[in-house]
Amino acid sequence: MTVAIRAHALTKKFGSLNVLNGFNLEVPEGSVYGLIGGNGAGKTTAIKVLMNLLEPNSGGAEVLGVDSRQLGHAEFAQIGYVSENQEMPEWMTVRYFLEYLRPVYPMWDDGRVKELLDLFELHLNQQIRHLSRGMRMKVSLISSTAYHPRLLVLDEPLSGLDARVREDLVKGTLLCADECTTFISSHDLSDIESFTSHIGYLENGKLQFSEEMASLSSRFREIEVTTQWPVQVPSGREWPANWLSPQCGSAFVRFVDTRFEPDRTAQEIRRIFGETLEVSARPMPLRSIFVALARTGTASASGDQEAM
Repeated sequence: MTVAIRAHALTKKFGSLNVLNGFNLEVPEGSVYGLIGGNGAGKTTAIKVLMNLLEPNSGGAEVLGVDSRQLGHAEFAQIGYVSENQEMPEWMTVRYFLEYLRPVYPMWDDGRVKELLDLFELHLNQQIRHLSRGMRMKVSLISSTAYHPRLLVLDEPLSGLDARVREDLVKGTLLCADECTTFISSHDLSDIESFTSHIGYLENGKLQFSEEMASLSSRFREIEVTTQWPVQVPSGREWPANWLSPQCGSAFVRFVDTRFEPDRTAQEIRRIFGETLEVSARPMPLRSIFVALARTGTASASGDQEAM
């Protein structure tokens, strides 16, 4: 497997605070990779280290085959970078800003620019200072994809935006996805679930698991077991470590199975509960998976799969 981004044992401290703590990552070339995690998990710090905006305390990373600490003009001409808090020259108009950038990138494509301007309904003569935050993100995406980058890095691009703007930004991102690797961090899980091919879950500065979206979706299920009598969650080894967030009622128990396999799960249910009246297994959207992991920790979240 060819990788666009590889990080190994990265650490980053701010004073006594460990933000990255042995961060490992592999982003397959050509993938749309979503990095998720709660506030303070280290997502933005990880991206800034990878982009050579912050120096790691230890460990290393390669981006497009180059040591991240050696990234320079030649590499950044192949990388598009959009950040939630990205600064732009506010006195410039949209037209002037894009024309200013054109000679910097040999692969600049006016056709791509027009395509995205039409999609986003942007007016070239508006000054950047008068644009809404959503419009600024659109300008940033245009300026970062007009030169057909090999790698597109998006740090929380959808945060705090209304549904229409988020939809437009996703469409704009997908226009470029076939020709590059896309690496996106976001809290808007319902949006990135619709187009990511791989997911990594970051907690306490460590990548807890990393896998294809299809694999993640197939192994997480919300299980509900209806019994003939009141139940209690068994303690100790009787309760599988991959069953999270148990909830008990008068005659039912509900939990999240992180390693769902129909036959194995059914066998475990019979072992623990004996005869049951009904068992349901419902697929879970990415947001529900994230909530379950955030509430319970991720010691068993990866099941049989090891985090990279």
